[in-house]
Amino acid sequence: MADRLAKEHRSWNMSRIKSTNSKPELVVRSLLHSMGYRFRLHKKDLPGKPDIVLPKYRTVIFVHGCFWHRHEGCRKAYQPKSRRDFWEEKFRQNKARDKKNLNLLEEKDWNVVVVWECETDNVNRLSERLVKDIKSASFKT
Repeated sequence: MADRLAKEHRSWNMSRIKSTNSKPELVVRSLLHSMGYRFRLHKKDLPGKPDIVLPKYRTVIFVHGCFWHRHEGCRKAYQPKSRRDFWEEKFRQNKARDKKNLNLLEEKDWNVVVVWECETDNVNRLSERLVKDIKSASFKT
């Protein structure tokens, strides 16, 4: 199936997709703040520039888009119908980069938490999970 948009227009559309301060990221930040956690954002000196860094708990949080980072079994991680080779390679590279960054952070004794975009739909469940994940990290140190 051919793309309905001209290449230039599709490129413009894709350039509008945020990589920071996305709606799911803002939901997680607001939730953490309301629970009393204080954090830093997008630390460039850590592998993968984590979205949220909680230095006190030695925990980093990545807020992943289900489509871009391929959340298995999620309806938002659909497969585009056009340019399949391009997308498969793009997704493969994204997943490889994510795994590399996760391993580098764990080697440096950081607790890594991944929050998927679809998890931000239920903030009660997400808040319970975050508390558990962050507190489990504080017992390691």
